[in-house]
Amino acid sequence: MSISVDTARSTIWAGELTAEELERAARGTVERVYQKGVYICHRDDKLDYWTGVADGLIKISAISAQGKAMTFAGAATGSWFGEGSVLKDEPRKYDLVAIRDTRMWMMQRATFMWLYENSKGFNRFLVRQLNERMGQFIATIEYDRILHPKARVARNLSWFFNPVLYPATRNEIEISQEELGLLAGVSRPVVNKALKELEEEGLLTAAHGKITVLEPDALAQYDV
Repeated sequence: MSISVDTARSTIWAGELTAEELERAARGTVERVYQKGVYICHRDDKLDYWTGVADGLIKISAISAQGKAMTFAGAATGSWFGEGSVLKDEPRKYDLVAIRDTRMWMMQRATFMWLYENSKGFNRFLVRQLNERMGQFIATIEYDRILHPKARVARNLSWFFNPVLYPATRNEIEISQEELGLLAGVSRPVVNKALKELEEEGLLTAAHGKITVLEPDALAQYDV
């Protein structure tokens, strides 16, 4: 069943669309629910939807031919991703896994392409989105190759405070140590130790299932 226009109006791209475009977008978007641990798609699967997280947390990752796991990004409530694969009409080059129970919005490719071909506002949004996403992925490669585990935890946490990609995030994010470890590619004990040290440094406060970030810019540049 398609989402309502009111629901579509809450998305990060809705403000760029005319009333007619928004109605068309709502008709072409459905809601689906995925339980924790479920694969939304595997690498090389064809997923003919542009995807948004209505509520939950998704890990975008892959495993190399040598068996090395790498997380490209986390997608939290309010974020949309996968526009590159939809534009190129190609299989996904990564796995999508729900790391908590997640409710998603799925826009049909036909609707996405109609907006791409007819809406100037939608194209302005896509340019901003793709630019931010490229910067994020380049940074992820740097994190994985050269950063100490604590710095990887800090910078992965800072992802969620990018106002373009994750506009729904405030200074507080509900995320468990297990979930943050899955995103950063480190164990839960490493996350626990890193959060304690970052808290001692005055950059955040950590509680059960919740982290309040006090210095997001410092986390984004953390390299100790």
